[in-house]
Amino acid sequence: MSMRPAGSDPRLNLSKTVVLIVQNNQSELDILGQVFIGFGVKAIRKYLSLQDAEEVARRVDFDLIVVDGDFEDGAGFAFVERLRREREGRNRLAPVLLVAGHTPQSQIYRARDCGANFVVAKPITPKVLFDRILWLVQDQREFVESDGYMGPDRRHKAFGPPPGIKGRRKDDLSPEVGFPAGPDLAQSEIDALLNPRKAVA
Repeated sequence: MSMRPAGSDPRLNLSKTVVLIVQNNQSELDILGQVFIGFGVKAIRKYLSLQDAEEVARRVDFDLIVVDGDFEDGAGFAFVERLRREREGRNRLAPVLLVAGHTPQSQIYRARDCGANFVVAKPITPKVLFDRILWLVQDQREFVESDGYMGPDRRHKAFGPPPGIKGRRKDDLSPEVGFPAGPDLAQSEIDALLNPRKAVA
């Protein structure tokens, strides 16, 4: 997906985006397809079968994958998890939107834990979907790979570990503040760092 430079019109240019849509209902599949056509997307693959979608995902690179969370027995969530866990898979890092008719907290956690980037509640409106796609483009979260989870970092805010709990990630800072490593800078030295001047020859 391409986006205009920061500070310009925030609309996206989706004309070269390749989108995979997997829904368990033909009318919803058609509606989503029309919405993406309205966004300017020209390359859309639509499937009612998760098996067919999984097969094409092994052969085609997608810029965005939209999966129905309402397949029986949580099959849509399992599809996303398999996608993430294919170490040599071409779409394991692709952004995934999971759409669902019911979005209780338990379903949101389930979507997060299977590796989906975001959940969109049905009925879907073009504005909400477009806003979520814009959010995905601007998302700076790292991709996490571990024995228990693969997908975008589940933390949306980098506040570090909760107070009193040791961080599990290598970039989590210790809550303990160490002793000074050297003497404090004088105010003139601080000013020189913040307001550098050209050297006099």
